[in-house]
Amino acid sequence: MLTIQITQGKARRASFDTVHGTVQTPAFMNVATAGAIKGAVSALDLKELKCQVQLCNTYHLHLRPGDETVKKLGGVHRFTRWDGPILTDSGGFQVFSLAKLRNIREEGVTFSSHIDGHKIFMGPEESMRIQSNLASTIAMAFDECVENPAEYSYARHSCERTTRWLYRCKAEMERLNTLPDTINPHQMLWGINQGSTYEDLRLEHMKQIRELDLPGYAIGGLAVGESADEMYRVIEAVEPEMPADKPRYLMGVGTPVNILEAVRRGVDFFDCVMPTRNARHAHLFTWQGRRNLLNAKYALDDTPLDEECGCHTCKNFSRAYLHHLFKSGEMLGMRLAVMHNIYFYNTLMEKIRYSLEDGTFDSFYSQYAQILGQRI
Repeated sequence: MLTIQITQGKARRASFDTVHGTVQTPAFMNVATAGAIKGAVSALDLKELKCQVQLCNTYHLHLRPGDETVKKLGGVHRFTRWDGPILTDSGGFQVFSLAKLRNIREEGVTFSSHIDGHKIFMGPEESMRIQSNLASTIAMAFDECVENPAEYSYARHSCERTTRWLYRCKAEMERLNTLPDTINPHQMLWGINQGSTYEDLRLEHMKQIRELDLPGYAIGGLAVGESADEMYRVIEAVEPEMPADKPRYLMGVGTPVNILEAVRRGVDFFDCVMPTRNARHAHLFTWQGRRNLLNAKYALDDTPLDEECGCHTCKNFSRAYLHHLFKSGEMLGMRLAVMHNIYFYNTLMEKIRYSLEDGTFDSFYSQYAQILGQRI
C-alpha cells in the first residue's frame, strides 16, 4: 500500500509497504542484474550504501543459474542474502534489446540465448512462472518495449498486444500465488505503460491498464532513443491518468538530472545501470558534477573524491589513489567507484525526500539540476 505523506506540486513524498519491508519514496532501485551488483558489491554492502530495493533481471537469472535452481535454494532473497524488497523485471526488455535474436507473436517471444544461442520461449505465463520461482517482492508484467522513434501503427499494435499480455500475466500470477509450494504468495504484479512517444497511445494504454487495479504502474519504453525533452513530455502526459494512490515507476532512468526532473513530474521509483556502469569506467557522480578519474590531473590529487560525501570511498581514499587503481587495472578501483556512485544515488534520493518534507524541493531542484549534469 502507498501512503502519500507530502506533495509539492506534482512531486510526492510517500511510503510503500511490502511483505519484505517499507520503501521510502522517491526511491532508486539498485540494479543487481544476475543477483549481484557489477563491480564486486554484494547485497550486504548495499545495506551500508543506503539501498532500499534491489532489482534483479528475470531473463539473466532464468539462463543462469536457472529460476528452478533459485527456487530450490529458497528464492532470490535467500540466494543473494538481500532481505529487503526485490523487484524483478519481466524479460520484456530483452524483446527490445535482443532484436536480432527474437521472434514476436501473440503467444510470446522466441529468443536466442546471448550465451550459447539456444532457443528460449517466453510469454506472459512463462515470465510469471519464472518470477514466481525467483519469489521477488514485485514482479513486472511481460510487455514489449519498442525502439524510439517507432512507427505509429507498430506502436499501436504493440500497445494492444501488451494489454492482452497484461491480462494473462494477472491471471497467471493469481493462480501461482495460490499454489502450496509458492515461496512468496504475496508477490505483486505491476503493469507497464507503453506507446512510444505518441501521447494519444500512452494515454489510451494507461486508461486501459489502470482498470486492472494493480498494486503499481510503470512507464516503460523511455530512455531508448528519444531525447530527454521527449521523455519529460511523455511523463507529463501520462501522469494525470496514473492512479494517484499507486506507486509510479519510470523504468531504466537515469541520470541524477533525469531523476530530479521526473520526481518533479510525479514519479516515485527509478532504476538504471548508469551509476554502476559509469563507475566501472571511472566516471563518478559528485555534488560538484561528474568526474572522470582517468584524467591526468588527478594523479597527484590527494583530496577525497567528494568532500561532501560520507561514503566509505570518500572517507578513506584519495582521487590520486583511485586514479592509480584504474590506470593499473585493479579491481579495487571498480569496487570503490561503484560503491561511491550507489551511495551518491541513494543519498540523492534521501535528500530529495528531506527537501519534500521541509517544503524546499523547488529550491533543491533549482540548486542541483544544472550542477549534477555538468562535467568537471
